[in-house]
Amino acid sequence: MVSQITRGIKISVSTSFEGTYFKNYRIQFAFTYEITIENQSKDSVQLNTRHWEIYDSLNDLEVVDGEGVIGKKPVLKPGEKHTYSSGCLLSSPFGAMRGYFSMINFTNTRSFRVIVPTFRLSAPFALN
Repeated sequence: MVSQITRGIKISVSTSFEGTYFKNYRIQFAFTYEITIENQSKDSVQLNTRHWEIYDSLNDLEVVDGEGVIGKKPVLKPGEKHTYSSGCLLSSPFGAMRGYFSMINFTNTRSFRVIVPTFRLSAPFALN
């Protein structure tokens, strides 16, 4: 698990390898990740958008931007947590993701970014 705190918002990420699949006549490596967003600040905040950079060991890069996370824009009061799971397909057994969440602070109405630390995606059968 990796964790990082930005402006009082702690992001923790754990990952799992789910298996291989054939899609469009190519093998794909499926990974899931679970993210916990914990508000350790004194202000209520809301997650509005996400930005992902998804890398695989074949040097492919996919950038994903969108609203919320899995269709939700959670509001977190001080001390609250929000956990969700999602996933991605890679064309190789190794990769990584990183990104950020754009959030708004309800106390001062300012927008800010919360960094999601780089987390590795690796199929256990491919490790030495």
